[in-house]
Amino acid sequence: MLPLPGLHGTIAASLAAFPSTALDRWALRRIQQTVPGAAIRFTLWDGFSLTSGPAPPVASIRFNNRGALASWVWDPELNFGETYMSGAVSITGDLVSLLEEIYRRFPDTKRRRFRLQGGSNDISRARAHVHRHYDLGNHFYRYWLDREMVYTCAYFPEPGTTLEDAQVAKMERVCRKLQLRRGERVVEAGCGWGALALFMARQYGVSVTAFNLSVEQIAFARERAREQGLSDLVDFVEDDYRNVSGTYDAFVSVGMLEHVGLDGFEQLGAVIDRSLTGNGRGLLHFIGRDRPLPLNAWIRKRIFPGAYPPTLREVCEHVLEPPGLSIFDVENLRPHYATTLHHWLQRFNDASDRIGAMFDEPFVRAWRLYLAGSQAAFTTGCMQLFQVVFGRPSSPGVPWARIGG
Repeated sequence: MLPLPGLHGTIAASLAAFPSTALDRWALRRIQQTVPGAAIRFTLWDGFSLTSGPAPPVASIRFNNRGALASWVWDPELNFGETYMSGAVSITGDLVSLLEEIYRRFPDTKRRRFRLQGGSNDISRARAHVHRHYDLGNHFYRYWLDREMVYTCAYFPEPGTTLEDAQVAKMERVCRKLQLRRGERVVEAGCGWGALALFMARQYGVSVTAFNLSVEQIAFARERAREQGLSDLVDFVEDDYRNVSGTYDAFVSVGMLEHVGLDGFEQLGAVIDRSLTGNGRGLLHFIGRDRPLPLNAWIRKRIFPGAYPPTLREVCEHVLEPPGLSIFDVENLRPHYATTLHHWLQRFNDASDRIGAMFDEPFVRAWRLYLAGSQAAFTTGCMQLFQVVFGRPSSPGVPWARIGG
C-alpha cells in the first residue's frame, strides 16, 4: 500500500532509493490526469516520466520520494506547496509558466470544499493573522517591495512604467476616484506601511486616520510621518478597523477586505455606514473572484491564514447593500496585479540569498511559490483585482466622467 501522506525525512529518503513500482506509476498517472493536456513533465525519483499534450513541456515536476507522491494523490492542492517547501518535490523550468498550465486545467470542481465563511475573524484572531504575515520584519519586505513599501496592486499607465512610478500612479488614481478635497477627513482601514495615508495628506491636504493591527507597520508609518512633517495630518492607530469612531468624508480600504472573511462583511458595512457623513463616499480595493471559492488551502495554511477573496456579488450583497450605499464605479485591474507580482517575484529572487540568511530555505521556497502562484492566478484569470467606488445615494460625488477616461 502507499505510505501515509506527508511521509518525508529519513524513511522517505530510504524509500526513494528503490525503483518505482507499478503502484507508483499509477499514482503518477492519476496526478497527471488532474491537469489533462498540461505541457508538464511528471517524473519519479528513478527517472520514470510522463508528458501530456502536444506542446513541449514548460517545466518538470520531480517527486523525490514516495511520501511526496502519495501526499499529492491524497491532497494535491495542499501538498503541492508542502512538498515544494520541504524539497520533496523539485521543479525545473519556469515556475510561473508551470503554475499557469495547472491553473488553466485544474477544474474548480476538483477543489476541496469547505464552508466559505469559515471561522469568524474576530479581533484577537485577526491580530494573530496579521502578526503571522505582516510582522515578518520590515527588512524582509524592503528587499522586494518598492521604495514606498506598498504591498498592493500597482497601476501601470504604460507597460514600461517602473514599479515605483506605478505605485505612485495607483495612489493618485485612488485619490482621484475619491475626489478628495483639501481639508476633508479620511479614514483608512488597513494602512500597511502608511504610504497611501501619507500620499493623501501630502498631495491632497486631507487629514487621515489610518487603522492597522501590525505593530511593525504602524511603528514604521509613524516614523515616516514624523520624517515628512505630516504627523499633524495623519494619525496612525494601532487598532482594528471595527473600532473606528467619528465621521469622515471618505472611507478607503486597499488590500484589507480579503482579510475580513465573509462572516465579517456586514459588520464592515456597518462600520462604513456609521463612519461616513451624509455626502460621504468610499473605495474598496480588493482581490476577488468571479464566483465563490475558498482560497488555496496551502496559502491559507502557510501565507494568509483566515483570508477569503470574495466575489463582487458578495461584497455588494453583504457590505454595501445593507447600509443602502450606491455603487458609482467598478474597475478590474487584474493585468496590473499580474505585472506588479512579476516585479515583486523578480526582486524577491534577486534577494533570495539574503532572505534565506534571515530565515531558511523552506521559507524562501514558500514565498517564491506564493508570489509565482499569485502572478499565475492573475494572468490566467483565476483571481481578479476590483476597485469599487461607492457613496450615499444622494451624494453629489458621482463623477461626470470615469477616472482615466
